[in-house]
Amino acid sequence: MRAITLVPGKEGTLGVTEVPEPRPRAGELLVQGLALGICGTDRELNSGEYGWPREEPMILGHESLGRVLQIPEGSAYSPGDLVVGVVRRPDPEPCPACAMGEFDMCRNGEYTERGIKELDGYGSERWTVEAGYAVRIDPALGTLGVLVEPTSVVAKAWEHIERIGARAWFEPQTVLVTGAGPIGLLAALLGVQRGLDVHVLDRATEGVKSALVADLGATYHSGAALESIGFKPDIIIEATGAGPLVMEAMLNTAAAGIVCLTGVSSGGRTLSVDAGQVNRDIVLENDVVFGSVNANLRHYRAAAKALTEADHRWLERLITRRLPLDRALEAFEPSDDVKVIIELEG
Repeated sequence: MRAITLVPGKEGTLGVTEVPEPRPRAGELLVQGLALGICGTDRELNSGEYGWPREEPMILGHESLGRVLQIPEGSAYSPGDLVVGVVRRPDPEPCPACAMGEFDMCRNGEYTERGIKELDGYGSERWTVEAGYAVRIDPALGTLGVLVEPTSVVAKAWEHIERIGARAWFEPQTVLVTGAGPIGLLAALLGVQRGLDVHVLDRATEGVKSALVADLGATYHSGAALESIGFKPDIIIEATGAGPLVMEAMLNTAAAGIVCLTGVSSGGRTLSVDAGQVNRDIVLENDVVFGSVNANLRHYRAAAKALTEADHRWLERLITRRLPLDRALEAFEPSDDVKVIIELEG
C-alpha cells in the first residue's frame, strides 16, 4: 500500500512510497484511511526543523480520518464507523499526569506521538489504531471529520480558559483570536458557540479568511498589531506564534484577562521588551498567560461534538484544497490555503 513517508531530521526525504500492509494487534482496529490534514508541524518535519531523528522512514500524518474495516472481538466499534485516531500516547513510566489520562500534559516528555514523535502516523491508505485511542465521528460530518484533531487543540484551550476563569467571578464578553489559519478560525468557532463577541485579527486584507470570519458572525480586523482592535478583550487566543503579537497580547487584555498561547514561535529573533511593564500589568490586573498544545481523549470528543453542531457548509469552506495521494507533496508547498487535505482513498 502507499503512504506518505520521510526520514525525521533529514530534509528532502518526503515521498509517497510503498510500505507493508498494517497488521492489527490485539485490541486494535484496522482502518481504511480517508483523509489527512496537513499543518505547520508536518511542514517543519519535512524541512528537518522539527522532529526526533531516526534512521528508518516514518509514516507522516496526525490529522486523521478513516473508516473501520476490521474490529477486535468484543469491540464497541463496527465496520463502517468513521473514526479519528488520537495523536499522543502516554509515556511508559507513566508520569502522574499520564497516569490520570491527561497525557497532553505529560511531565517528563517521554510521551510518543503518531506521525510526529517516534510512532508512524496516519498518512497511509490503511492504518491501525488501538480501540481506546480512536474517536467515533458522526457520519453526518463525512470528510469534515478530518478537522477533529486541530479542533481538539482549541477545545483544550477553551477548557483551560474556563477553568482558569473559574478562580473568581468570570463572565467574559469579548474574545480576540490572533491569526486566521485553521487553529484561529476553529478557536473563533468555539468562541461563537459560547455566545461571545468574537474578533479575529489577521494580516490578510481580503479573501476567504475575512469572509469566513464574517459568516461565522464574528468581526474581522486586518492588521499586524493589536492597536487596530480598539478595545481590550477579556480573552485572547494567540494562534500565530509571532513574537511581537505575543508580547502585545500580554499587555492588552481587560482586567483579570486570560491569554492562551497556541502558536509555536520560531527562535532566532530578538525583541526589545520592557519586562517590568509586562510584569506590572499582569500582576496588578490579575492576568493569566498560559500555553496550550496537544489534546487528550476528552478534548477530541468535545471537538467532535463542536464540529457536529457547527454549520457544515462553513466547515467545508475551511478546506480550501483537496489533493489525491499521488499529489501529496503539493500540500507541503507554500500557499494561501486555509486547510489542505490529502484524500487517501481512491
